[in-house]
Order: sequence, then C-alpha cells, then structure tokens
Amino acid sequence: MPKIECISAGSITPLLMRKGSEPNITYSAIGKRPVSSLSNRVSVCVTRLGIEGDQQADLSVHGGAEKAIYAYPCEHYPFWNDLIEDATGEQNNFEFGQIGENLSTLGFDERTVWVGDIWRIGEVALQVVKHREPCFKFNLHMRYRGAAKAMIQSAKCGWYLRVLSEGSMHAGQDIDVAPGPRTTTIYDLNLKQLNKNQAELF
Repeated sequence: MPKIECISAGSITPLLMRKGSEPNITYSAIGKRPVSSLSNRVSVCVTRLGIEGDQQADLSVHGGAEKAIYAYPCEHYPFWNDLIEDATGEQNNFEFGQIGENLSTLGFDERTVWVGDIWRIGEVALQVVKHREPCFKFNLHMRYRGAAKAMIQSAKCGWYLRVLSEGSMHAGQDIDVAPGPRTTTIYDLNLKQLNKNQAELF
C-alpha cells in the first residue's frame, strides 16, 4: 500500500537571482524541511490550508485551499540527483522536501494518480486536484536553469491536494485511496501542459 515517507514544511526565505548584471531578490518557501520522518514520526496538524507552519510566498500560484498540500514521489529523487550532477558537475544527495513537497510519497507516480481521487491518511482526507506547473523559482532553488523544463518534459511534476477533513498525520502512515471519476491522471494534465508550451513556440 502507498505510504508517506516524510512530511515537510518551509518558511519564506529570499532567493538570489540576477537581472542583467544586477543582483535581485525574490522570495519563496520552496525550501522545505522534514517535520515528520520515519525516524521521527511526529504527528503534524493539517488544516484546510495545509501543513501547520508551512508558508507560501505567492498564493496566486501556490497554496490556498485548492493547492493546500504538494505531494511528490520519492522514487523520482534519483532522477534529479543524476540530472543536476550531469548538468552542473555538482554531486547531490537531495533530501526529502528538496523539490518543495509537503508529502514525500512511496508507491505512486503521475500515471497512477487520478484527479478527484480521495486519500485517507489516518483522520485526514485529501483530494487530488492538479499537477504542479514549475516556475523560475524552481530553477533558482535547484541552481539549474533547466530544472523547470526538465520537470515538465519528464512528467515528474507531482501533484496538489485539497484538504477535505482536517486532523493530524505522521510519516510512515499508509495512504488509503478512494477512487474518484478516474477520467484524468496527473500525467495527462502534465502532457497537456507540455503540448501547450510546445505550441506556443511556433
């Protein structure tokens, strides 16, 4: 059965970017840190707006009721370790939360997660909403200007969930899935985004 490997949260911090020759600062809470792990199974409070203590810098693109929690498969981490090392020459061993996710999951991928499915994790109920559309801040955070493009092209995008029932949960808990309409997967949504992006180039 799929389960939660780690729960992470983050605070708004500055990200350095450059506009021409001048340094510029933007803000993001993409840098998440574990608050509940398999080695420290602390119960975490989940509200309608997500993990207690988690912040978002721009609520127009992240957070809010419809994007309260971001889930990402931990099975994708080797892809990012290899990609960043090949692109930058830097050896990485990314930890949970590095992609900006709140829930690091085991047993899911974008082809098997359906929009509208309901996840029950202990007393918490979550519903799958949509895929992630990465922005320039992901490139800054990963220190690789091709990271956002790679996420879309690889379909390793993860997905957002809304909170249907508040409560507490912790790392290591199983995820019981109640099927929704099962008409669209997260992979399908990402593919539409990819096709749209390619069409805009012509």
